[in-house]
Amino acid sequence: MKYMDTVELIAERDTYTKEGVHKGMQGWICNEEKINNSWLVNFPQCGEKEDIATLGVKEKDLKIVPSMNAIINEQIKEQFGD
Repeated sequence: MKYMDTVELIAERDTYTKEGVHKGMQGWICNEEKINNSWLVNFPQCGEKEDIATLGVKEKDLKIVPSMNAIINEQIKEQFGD
């Protein structure tokens, strides 16, 4: 993985959910270096809406996806009532 890769969260962990980020959400790596096997990932929403979160995510909890779709993030967020 590298800076600007688009990724999907493949694990549900308390450290992510307390920030409103859930398994299946998509984001992009927004730092050039990983720290302690974690990448800084931004999870956006569509248009002018505020981002859901930007947080450190363990590399093992991410998979690279060909493109990001913020609509998926909004749908998942709605399911959890975040």
